[in-house]
Amino acid sequence: MRFDEILTNDEVLDGLWDMHFDECTPIQEHTIPPVLEGHDILACAQTGTGKTAAYLLPVINELAEGGFPENAVNCVVMAPTRELAQQIDRQLQGFAYFMPVSSIAVYGGTDGHTYEQQRKSLKMGADVVIATPGRLLAHLSMGYVDLSKVSFFILDEADRMLDMGFYEDIMQIFSHLPKEVQVMMFSATMPPKIQQMARKILKNPVEIKLAVSKPADKIKQSAYICYETQKTGILKKLFKDEPPKRVIVFSGSKLKVKQLAREFRKLPFKVSEMHSDLDQQQRDNVMLDFKAGKTQVIIATDILSRGIDIDDIEMVVNYDVPHDPEDYIHRIGRTARADRDGRAVTFISPEENFRLRRIERLLEKEVPREPVPAELGEAPKENANKETGGKGRRRNPAARNRNRKRNSQTPRSSSKAKSRTSEAKSTK
Repeated sequence: MRFDEILTNDEVLDGLWDMHFDECTPIQEHTIPPVLEGHDILACAQTGTGKTAAYLLPVINELAEGGFPENAVNCVVMAPTRELAQQIDRQLQGFAYFMPVSSIAVYGGTDGHTYEQQRKSLKMGADVVIATPGRLLAHLSMGYVDLSKVSFFILDEADRMLDMGFYEDIMQIFSHLPKEVQVMMFSATMPPKIQQMARKILKNPVEIKLAVSKPADKIKQSAYICYETQKTGILKKLFKDEPPKRVIVFSGSKLKVKQLAREFRKLPFKVSEMHSDLDQQQRDNVMLDFKAGKTQVIIATDILSRGIDIDDIEMVVNYDVPHDPEDYIHRIGRTARADRDGRAVTFISPEENFRLRRIERLLEKEVPREPVPAELGEAPKENANKETGGKGRRRNPAARNRNRKRNSQTPRSSSKAKSRTSEAKSTK
């Protein structure tokens, strides 16, 4: 379906024409018409499907048609991270290039000047406010933000916001909105907590569910079954065999990211780290250096698994396996973009083996195994008990016999205890 078949405003279509946007993606085709009809939306779609345009375009189309209050906030978009808020704001500015639609990205970790800009824009009433929950709530608490005229309330990556503990903040912000506000929720996954929130804030929503798309065929995926202590050695060997040009290494915690960054800064290429302890200026500098090729490797938490827009990342390394299979898709989707080739390497310690099985079920294929370099010692054998979550260790036969013997004695002692209890009751 083409955009000119579902959008009505000529200025919006002119903006899309200049950006070479002609055909809708599936999420856009299913979302834009019901949004224009005024329905609430509950959509399950992952990053990279075009969902940002799916909600921005109909909102801009409606604002351009007029009839909304001036000098008032008409749309609020909630995003889990500063990076995603900035990216949504940039995309909005592109779509609304020919229209007088104002926007402001509101997020924390800024200097006093940026905070003052946010305050002024919120007070004067930017048409579209794209914000992280904590920072918008901070502005709201100061008493100069009026959300009583908001017509559109959008939650982008709702599952991630709830994972980050923003449920109460979102509900508090929602309490400031008019009852007739049109709500759109977009989530890559649909766990019970998302469904619970949807029941509270959505009114007879149109539900849109797109199957999780598989990673691009051009991504060469592989996995190393290894001990935790072998992971750093394998990564150093990979970088020695093929010096990195633009690589992201994902780890599961800020502490480990910092440790790995210290270790890899000893090697002859530039390494940066990305995690939530960095302020906004530091994060911006890291991304600018990475885009400019001044940094070859970024070691990061999942803060970088969604919402970054760099096309020529050559390799993604999962130093730790992500907890959710969908997060694996998001991570490795950073490479092989814009029809380029890419590589995704995952390190699997014995206790992480069950997570690899879940990923393979989602992919509907096995991830090829790579041998651990011989100089790093013997690798563990792949856990035969595939769904134990690392708990399916075989017991020592002697211990099993002792347990069997102990269990065989339990009923007799229990029955004696029961008979003593019965005697005591009858005496009373």
